Amino acid sequence: MSKNEKFTTKYVFITGGVLSSLGKGIASASLGLLLQQRGFSVTMMKLDPYINVDPGTMNPFQHGEVFVTDDGAETDLDLGHYERFLGYSLNKKNNHTTGQVYFEVITKERKGQYLGKTVQVIPHITDEIKKRIFSFEGEFDFVLIEIGGTVGDIESLPFLEAQRQINLELGSSRTINLHLTYVPYIKSAGEVKTKPTQHSVKTLMEFGIRPDILLCRSESKLSRDVRQKIALFCSVEENSVVEVVDVDTTIYEVPIMFAKRGLEEIVLKKLNLPESKLEIETWNKFVNRIKSPKHEVTIALVGKYTKYRDSYKSILEAFIHAGSINNTRVNVELINAESINEETVDEILGNVNGILVGPGFGHRGIEGKITAIKYVREHNIPFFGICLGMQCAVIEFARNVCNMADANSGEFDKSEHNVIDLMEEQKKVTNKGGTMRLGAYPCTIESGTKAFQAYKSKDISERHRHRYELNNNFKQDLIASGMIMSGHSPDGNLVEIVELKNHHWFVGVQFHPELKSRAVTGHPLFISFIKATLQSNNKTNRNKKAEN
Repeated sequence: MSKNEKFTTKYVFITGGVLSSLGKGIASASLGLLLQQRGFSVTMMKLDPYINVDPGTMNPFQHGEVFVTDDGAETDLDLGHYERFLGYSLNKKNNHTTGQVYFEVITKERKGQYLGKTVQVIPHITDEIKKRIFSFEGEFDFVLIEIGGTVGDIESLPFLEAQRQINLELGSSRTINLHLTYVPYIKSAGEVKTKPTQHSVKTLMEFGIRPDILLCRSESKLSRDVRQKIALFCSVEENSVVEVVDVDTTIYEVPIMFAKRGLEEIVLKKLNLPESKLEIETWNKFVNRIKSPKHEVTIALVGKYTKYRDSYKSILEAFIHAGSINNTRVNVELINAESINEETVDEILGNVNGILVGPGFGHRGIEGKITAIKYVREHNIPFFGICLGMQCAVIEFARNVCNMADANSGEFDKSEHNVIDLMEEQKKVTNKGGTMRLGAYPCTIESGTKAFQAYKSKDISERHRHRYELNNNFKQDLIASGMIMSGHSPDGNLVEIVELKNHHWFVGVQFHPELKSRAVTGHPLFISFIKATLQSNNKTNRNKKAEN
């Protein structure tokens, strides 16, 4: 918490206009970091307008990855940005959807908790939203609330109404409104156009919300004349019109850019708060290593959702973190698993420094993943398998080393050798939403293993999102053939990590380590994996098959 003993929680609302995907999540996380680095305690909240209770049942091509918190909440991927920038774990209180809000209100109505009143959007839905926003009252100096979607969307209207009410109830001493908008550069006209921003602000003000600060995303720098024009037509002070030009290399430059523009200083001045020194040097060093690394490696990420990079957002960010720590640029090639077979595998994977087989659900692309893992195992190329990637590694090993030709997962096919099968407690589950093994679970690591070398600890905790596990009926057969079970649940019943003997670096994990990777500090397994790719010379190793 802040050193101010009587500090009252301040609420910062971040909305977006003109078009979607402008980067509200990155902007919010960057401001949160800067406030944190000035000594304030900060938490963040995402309000999502969709009717789904959570994104757990959404197609990754539509929504990107599902970010899972320690307490098992399936949330929007922006929570990943929040955790990576702020450096600590969030929970289910940090993400709320329209579906959750309406579900709660309807449940209360069915129980008769509204005493016969007519249940309406105002005040019942907005009161439920406000209750959730105020759930951090007194715990933090700042609560940053990002409202999903674009201003004017019908779905987000209840959230904007709740914002308006909070502005009115708490006043300008405790609330502040940031609006991220777009100022396009029209090449044929040779100038930037402010009209989209004017219309976006006009729409926002129609809902009773006046922006205090405008973050103006643009491909071009905004002249003072342009900023003065925006300020005049949008009723915002000129120094509160902040240009947000595309950064050169990495999203982690955005906080540095905001600091140069004095964004957090503007926020503090508007809230009449003292300005302590900004501690940004560690972050600067982290970013400099990303921009000017000494080494370079290429990693193939083999998966089934490779058409949409946000499907693997946390993995891609974890590679950036681990690359910075290893002073290495990590080039990630997204490879569609369906494109890999015995004829194409050498051409596709022959020149990479390491291979990660990613998570997913369903049988599509499975044989391609298994073929890729066989190639990795035989050619001694560093391998990292996550969740389904780990399960595919077990299947491949069972088929080609343990002579179980029909080895498979119960998720795809019922065979005599289902080395991966449904968890016992999952066999009676019928609802799909929120019913997997979700959230953080402890794991005990065997000493002397690659996992132990990475974590430097026997006891860890990692986040899960799956229904299937390694089938213990085949555990001893796998061990006898050279597979190492290097991590287990504390009771020894569930296998969490597998490795291979006599291989440069071959690790598969049942959990999702990418979800706990943080900017600056990274994640032990990703750091170790990148280090292994630097140490491995594939041109030499390709023709030197591992013993297993």
